[in-house]
Amino acid sequence: MKRAAVLYSLVAVLILGACSTPMQKAPVVDRSGGRGGESSSADGTYIVKSGDTLYAIALEHGMDWRELARLNNIDDPNKLAVGQKLKVDANSGPAASSASSGKSVADSDVVEVTPIPPSGAVKAVPSKPVPLPSDPASASKDPAAVPPAVPPTTTSGGEFMWPHNGAVIQAYKAGINKGVDFLAKVGDPVVAAGAGKVVYSGNALRGYGNLIIIKHENKLLTAYAHNKTLLVKEGEVVKKGQKIAEAGQSDTDKPKVHFEVRKNGNPVDPIQYLPAR
Repeated sequence: MKRAAVLYSLVAVLILGACSTPMQKAPVVDRSGGRGGESSSADGTYIVKSGDTLYAIALEHGMDWRELARLNNIDDPNKLAVGQKLKVDANSGPAASSASSGKSVADSDVVEVTPIPPSGAVKAVPSKPVPLPSDPASASKDPAAVPPAVPPTTTSGGEFMWPHNGAVIQAYKAGINKGVDFLAKVGDPVVAAGAGKVVYSGNALRGYGNLIIIKHENKLLTAYAHNKTLLVKEGEVVKKGQKIAEAGQSDTDKPKVHFEVRKNGNPVDPIQYLPAR
């Protein structure tokens, strides 16, 4: 009996000690995260992350966003679900469904998209290439004192021509700047670096402002960001040197032209595709 009483006492002490120790919660890990270099799998698919847009995913994979929507049976490009599996390679497997597994669009992690301006706001496009302005860094504010603009040279071996003649204020740097930035004045002409088809014209990609993306041969895309006015519509075929936009400072702190070249969706240094100045 005495031994049993001792055992009961020990059990009581252990129970009281357990009650006095606060319960530790299992750590909560957020796996939605942002987009990273491992977002696309070897089977040609991509898992939608919080903050993604169909347009941004298409740009990162060198695609027309309409092609991406068609491959995945997506009717509304403004609605994606976090965790949704998208097909980003036309040669891999059957097309995914817009109702594929993942959180519902009604859940808390809805992908936010800025609506694209109506196409009626787009101006007519000049039929001929136009000359670019002289370097705005050295141009006078007096229009009468500005010398005639000289079109950039295209005879030095570059695949593309310079989209703007402003001074380069930020060069390409992998992981930091995906293209080059040109100093510009609001209203300066921005021209197509090469002939191709406009696959995007709008402002739904965060950080780019009013943006135009042109698809060229050899799996190349060029992007022109921070414009004031977009002069071409999606689906239009443009010529090398054709005016496609007017420079501005949309989604940036000062007027400039941000220019990117992407190969298979991956940003590369645009300078290696441009002729020497």
